[in-house]
Amino acid sequence: MLTFKDVKSNETIRTYIQRADESLIALGYTEHSFAHVTHVAETAGYILKTLGYPERTVELVKIAGYLHDIGNLVNRIDHSQSGAVMAFRILDNLNCDPAEIATIITAIGNHDEGTGQPVNAVAAALILADKSDVRRSRVRNRDKTTFDIHDRVNYSVKKSDLKINGEHTLIKLELSVDTEYGSIMDYFEIFMQRMILCRKAAEKLGLQFKLAINDQQLI
Repeated sequence: MLTFKDVKSNETIRTYIQRADESLIALGYTEHSFAHVTHVAETAGYILKTLGYPERTVELVKIAGYLHDIGNLVNRIDHSQSGAVMAFRILDNLNCDPAEIATIITAIGNHDEGTGQPVNAVAAALILADKSDVRRSRVRNRDKTTFDIHDRVNYSVKKSDLKINGEHTLIKLELSVDTEYGSIMDYFEIFMQRMILCRKAAEKLGLQFKLAINDQQLI
């Protein structure tokens, strides 16, 4: 069976991730390279493992997390759908089981807040992992005077922590925000739609979604 380790070490996949991120650099986007996709894969795996899903399902969500942004190689617009199509071809060529391919590409095709929905547990975990990855190190622009709102919001986040409580009833995103660079209102301006999708994803997993910024619970 195809493993997360196999996917991470595949040179073709690494090339697509790197070239997709190069396109986003040209467009002025925050980091979407190996740091992001590895973080998303591991966080999505943590979510399903903590909730007691089978080890193979955990492996599949990690694969989906690692592949989820390759569609940016084609175009930023509808990148979730193009990424799903690319992932199908890659996984099929790697002789992945058709049922597992279906699970992975469904999650990839539904991870973006524009058109995505948490149609299954793998998609839900991928959404939560992806949308919660906001942090200072994703900002590539070193000139603070030219920051756009995405730069300001990401740079303002000194710490981000997504955790499931011990009773497995809620998942909480806790952010420590330096308001010198970005306000809490800035965060909501660009992330509200994502947070709504996170709430739906949490509900799919039988959880409540909570958001706390600087120790103040906002959702």
